[in-house]
Amino acid sequence: MVEREAGIRRVTFALPLGIDHVHCYLLPASDGGWTVVDTGLGLPDAAEHWGRIVDELGAPVTRIVITHFHPDHVGAAADVAALTGAPVNQGADDYDQCVRTWGEPRNEERMPEYLRVHGVPASDIESFRREAAAFVRLVRFARDPVLLAPGDLVDGWEVLHLPGHADGHLALLRDGILVAGDTLLAAITPNVGLYPDSRPDPLGDYLGSLERIADLAPRLALPGHGEVIEDPAGRARELIAHHAERLEHTVDALDGRPQSAYRISFLLFPDPLSPTLRRFALAETRAHLEYLVRRDSARRVDEAERVSYAAAG
Repeated sequence: MVEREAGIRRVTFALPLGIDHVHCYLLPASDGGWTVVDTGLGLPDAAEHWGRIVDELGAPVTRIVITHFHPDHVGAAADVAALTGAPVNQGADDYDQCVRTWGEPRNEERMPEYLRVHGVPASDIESFRREAAAFVRLVRFARDPVLLAPGDLVDGWEVLHLPGHADGHLALLRDGILVAGDTLLAAITPNVGLYPDSRPDPLGDYLGSLERIADLAPRLALPGHGEVIEDPAGRARELIAHHAERLEHTVDALDGRPQSAYRISFLLFPDPLSPTLRRFALAETRAHLEYLVRRDSARRVDEAERVSYAAAG
């Protein structure tokens, strides 16, 4: 399917994460070369894998585009740039967040403090510290990229800002084809979490992005994970309905007693989860809670060492 669409090629890399793969895309360029969209995780053999891919292309890679700063999308950007000599293109806001998250110096206590304030047990916070140290070594982003802004054209592809899954998430649109990154996924819902230093209402942002996709009605979406989406507008509307239902469940989980977002996450995501996936559940729970707070449908209780949530009024 992908290879039949305007000569676009998809390459898939295995991931040692909760999701087991990530897709990157190769778009034929007007200069006779290729545009690479996303680069996968910076595993030790990333450059070797990309070397084989580039050798088989038959034409040079002339630019690299990053949809967002998450490690499975930006992690090997510096490797691919060094291998091909191609410039990396990244959104200005996304690059700033990339540097804060993965660059030096960084505030290594910001996330542990966030987890503690929202009720995460000390043992899981220590697990996060170990995991974060490992991830930093797997992210080799490119310094000083070509900065993109919404509405820019990259070899005829329009740059769209579709925040929610990541604050600065970009997608590319041309001739009805949306290179969607993680904005749309066919079989699962993209994580929409509220993290330190992020925009204050990621769920509101994401619902706006989904409405925009529904309005644009591309005929095909190429996602960062899973299968090609043949009805992107329909899938966007499904995700809007999903989050409406999740918001109802969030309201139902609240009462007059203040509860931590961590505790509420077990009501919204009751299945047993690893510490890593539980942290994703916490961040998504917070995104839904803060969406309600900002619309006077829930109440946040701020204390010196703790943040809790309760029913409105």
